[in-house]
Amino acid sequence: MEVTSLGYRTDLMVRRMEGSEVTDYADHMVVRSPGHPGFWWGNFILLPTAPRPREAAGWLARFAEALPEVQHVAIGVDDGDPQAAERSGLPEAGLRLERSTVLTAASVHEPPHVNRAVEYRPLAGDADWQQSLDLRLTSDDGGGDATREFDEQRTADARRVSENGHGAWFGAFAGGRLAAQLGVFSDGNGVARYQNVETDPDWRRRGLAGTLVWQAGQWALTRLAARTLVIVADPQAEAIRVYRSVGFRDAETQIAFQRPPYAVG
Repeated sequence: MEVTSLGYRTDLMVRRMEGSEVTDYADHMVVRSPGHPGFWWGNFILLPTAPRPREAAGWLARFAEALPEVQHVAIGVDDGDPQAAERSGLPEAGLRLERSTVLTAASVHEPPHVNRAVEYRPLAGDADWQQSLDLRLTSDDGGGDATREFDEQRTADARRVSENGHGAWFGAFAGGRLAAQLGVFSDGNGVARYQNVETDPDWRRRGLAGTLVWQAGQWALTRLAARTLVIVADPQAEAIRVYRSVGFRDAETQIAFQRPPYAVG
């Protein structure tokens, strides 16, 4: 199966670098993260197009067959046609349709409000990574698939990919305290993908996120030889305006369906 959407191409790139298994079955792909069943988008199937209503039950059965150890359902659609997704029959089966905006940039510039009062640098060492975990826990809003164990595993994944030379996890440090963070990774193909832009609630609206996205983007363009920077955002969230303010532009819509564990369809 040829994946055409930039959002899913970079999702698969990062999953592979983290150690997930990605299997191509020609008419769909299965992503598995052994030992990490609670990671929804580390355990999903990817379809080339949205199914027709009569096909929905078959794909749900295929998900259960391919990923019997997980309790959620997560199905990605490579084609970003929201109308076809709405007609797929998956919403009627209890899956929530998610639309994300994929943004790209060939260069980045300073945000309107640069914060120069803090230090921006890649994380290094146990103390930095403990602060990264603490910030994840502080920033968690209780939604999605997040638990403390989940956050610990995702922090370990980020550290491993960073230390394997595939990119870096950047922090904004104020007096030694981690106030904002993000990751940027590439497999050397000229595309770098941002991950998990997070700011401590006490430090929001101070220009940290925009400055960090700009700084990390400059680093990726130089150190990772990236030609295209990719970031994915909720189109309704405030963060998307931050990304646009440093040079990112909307490129495509990413379509996903998910149903949390024990949800009633």
